[in-house]
Amino acid sequence: MEKNVLLFWLIPLILVLITLTASFICFMTVFYSSRKPSTEEFPLPVGKQYEEFYPRMREWMKEFRTLPQTPVEITSFDGLKLRGRYFQHKAGGPIEILFHGYRGTSYRDLCGAVYRCFTLGRNALVLDHRAAGESEGHVITFGVREKRDCLDWIKYTVENIDPDAKIIITGISMGAATVLMAASEDLPKNVVGCLSDCGFSSAEAIIRKTIADMSLPAPILYPFVRLGAIIFGRFDPNKSSPVTALRSCKIPVMFIHGDADYFVPYRMSEENFAACASEKKKLVLTRDAGHGLCFPKNEEEYFRENAAFFDPILKK
Repeated sequence: MEKNVLLFWLIPLILVLITLTASFICFMTVFYSSRKPSTEEFPLPVGKQYEEFYPRMREWMKEFRTLPQTPVEITSFDGLKLRGRYFQHKAGGPIEILFHGYRGTSYRDLCGAVYRCFTLGRNALVLDHRAAGESEGHVITFGVREKRDCLDWIKYTVENIDPDAKIIITGISMGAATVLMAASEDLPKNVVGCLSDCGFSSAEAIIRKTIADMSLPAPILYPFVRLGAIIFGRFDPNKSSPVTALRSCKIPVMFIHGDADYFVPYRMSEENFAACASEKKKLVLTRDAGHGLCFPKNEEEYFRENAAFFDPILKK
């Protein structure tokens, strides 16, 4: 009898411990960032698809370091110091607020964006997400909390840089998902548009896709990933998503994506584009561009499409 009672309590306890352990491992793998600074002079993205662009990326990084810039800082809604750099091309000019990708930094992912902004006559506010670069924090939330950070950076820009500035919120990869989710919020009239470069449709979709790419069972593992986020990260990755938020988007949105993007597939931008309720929207496909490589793959196209979409808006 005592043995049966012991088993009655022991088996559920073991199952709970297994569940918690699996969820913790998933949380640490997917969402936790040690935020260790890179010791490399040029922390280039790893992967064969990036190698042909290394010389250009090094040029952009050198320029990023040497251009006149102003360090900026805000405190997030949950008490983190978030940091970035403001690059002014022209006083009174439009401002792009830029967000980098998953486990990236502004220096690595957005150095070329400063060159692009200047070429298009725009100022650039280049930011490190929470848990990345020079910003504080250790939990990456795939846009759930980063969206609120985006809203705070918009407020900072209006209150501290230029109250009359026309603002474009721009992001690449997870940064794109972040600005797409923010685009559905009640934004100040300063925000005139949104640029999404290779953004995913939802945290769940991209995490499940990545698990499957590793030849692991996504239907079995994703519930542990989500549970780990809820228990240890104190957020639910399913709470909001770009594809859902875009149904109430009112500002103009340009989507750009490469058809050789094997990390975030092009179809995710198609899904976001289809869901977007904005009256003015555009989807640009860059041929043979890998993840985050639309601009270096075809600078001329990127400039042309970007200017054609946003210049009429900025001139109003």
